[in-house]
Amino acid sequence: MKKVVHRAEERGFANHGWLQANHSFSFANFYDPEKIHFGALRVLNDDLIAPNMGFSTHPHNNMEIITIPLKGELKHKDSMSDDWQSVLPGEVQVMSAGTGVFHSEINGSNNEHLSLFQIWIMPEKENVEPRYDQRTFKAEDRFNKLQTLVSSMDSADSEALKIHQNARLSRIDMEAGKTFRYETLSEFHGVYVLLIHGSIEIDSEMIRPRDAMGISETSSFEIISKESSELLFIEVPMISLN
Repeated sequence: MKKVVHRAEERGFANHGWLQANHSFSFANFYDPEKIHFGALRVLNDDLIAPNMGFSTHPHNNMEIITIPLKGELKHKDSMSDDWQSVLPGEVQVMSAGTGVFHSEINGSNNEHLSLFQIWIMPEKENVEPRYDQRTFKAEDRFNKLQTLVSSMDSADSEALKIHQNARLSRIDMEAGKTFRYETLSEFHGVYVLLIHGSIEIDSEMIRPRDAMGISETSSFEIISKESSELLFIEVPMISLN
């Protein structure tokens, strides 16, 4: 098994006043040649956005973008629709930028900060027609078991949101003292494990809140929860950018 550990305090950080952003990979003014991507995973931003603030209209293309609100209300509008969409904790949003899309993202609350993860995955097929979707996922459905949030367009999983990449995003909430074995999609995939809350151990390595471990070259690995823990798995093909 090959692994790389990214500690929470080693992430890139930007404080724009209205936005406090932690970058797991090189993004905007943060550049680390050792943290450009993990396979097809290009961006994992952990953002805190002030009330009534957000990102004005801006473009994307040829990227699969997944947003997971943790607290507060995300309001989204894009060039595929003139309507503002609310995305709340418990929901997940996907947008295939494809040939090109413009969108805006703001904190929909007047008094509460918005906390979210935004994830960019490089697609296996470029210049597709842009698309948008969102879905609710119940917390009880991931209690001590894997809950798939996002899968490939070719996947038979009808409960998951779809993207143009042979990837899988999933979550699990583990009780203290529990053990879980994660099985990878293939030997050519790697899994970026982000600990949202709690404390876990993987391959004798202690992982604490917002720490992450990238795991590849294995068909499975074991997680031991040291306390009640919430985890996010981002499994992607281990492609090279060269």
